[in-house]
Amino acid sequence: MAVRRRAPARDLLAGVGLRVRIPTPLRSYTNASVVDAVGSTVKELLADLDRLYPGIRFRVVDEQGRLRTHMKVFVGDEMTRDLTTAIVGVEEVTLMQALSGG
Repeated sequence: MAVRRRAPARDLLAGVGLRVRIPTPLRSYTNASVVDAVGSTVKELLADLDRLYPGIRFRVVDEQGRLRTHMKVFVGDEMTRDLTTAIVGVEEVTLMQALSGG
């Protein structure tokens, strides 16, 4: 059984500690719908998530380092596709995965 991992307190000094909402298809990595991570940009936040939950970043970002087309990132209430977006003045980031079908 996987244990929910939190960023160590010392890591909070390296960036902003945030709650990250995880979409259902990626919960096999985290075993939780909400996790804690740190970062001052979306890119740094995803790197910290990948450190805590290996492999999750590849499901969000492609080989060229761009957000996958079916993924959306909300910093607070604002959607962004730019991984250099600063995470300032928000407590929560939401990863959202679009579903397709017919």
